[in-house]
Amino acid sequence: MAIVQRTVQAPPDRVFAVLADGWTYSDWVVGTVHIRDVDENWPAVGSRLHHKAGPWPLSLHDKSEVLIVEPDRRLRLNAGLWPLGEAVVDIKLEPAPGGATKVTIEEDFERGPLLAVRNKLNDLVLHRRNIETLRRLADIAERSNRHTRRDALS
Repeated sequence: MAIVQRTVQAPPDRVFAVLADGWTYSDWVVGTVHIRDVDENWPAVGSRLHHKAGPWPLSLHDKSEVLIVEPDRRLRLNAGLWPLGEAVVDIKLEPAPGGATKVTIEEDFERGPLLAVRNKLNDLVLHRRNIETLRRLADIAERSNRHTRRDALS
């Protein structure tokens, strides 16, 4: 299992707002290159976003489904990438000092061929990917936070 943490300089509701916008996933989830559709009730339990992952012409079409949602606190997804398999991605948000948020991503293969080859190398690849994913998520949430503060000062 790959576990990555980062402190984001934005409050939990601002970070969760990024998670709750399914159309932004290709902006911050490394490997997701295009969002094809997002269910209207995203991120309600059972809702899905339909994505394309990987480089063209090898791109794979699949979907991710919400398993658990706790607004401003947690989003747990079943992320598909068939024929390679599925992973469970658990994103947890905790308030941190100064109005920041500690974000933790835990990811592990759940089904498919990648489950059979789960090892330290896979964990390392997921770990490195999720470090970049959290960096991108932080950029979006922090940029959004700066714009909101700037508007309040005007």
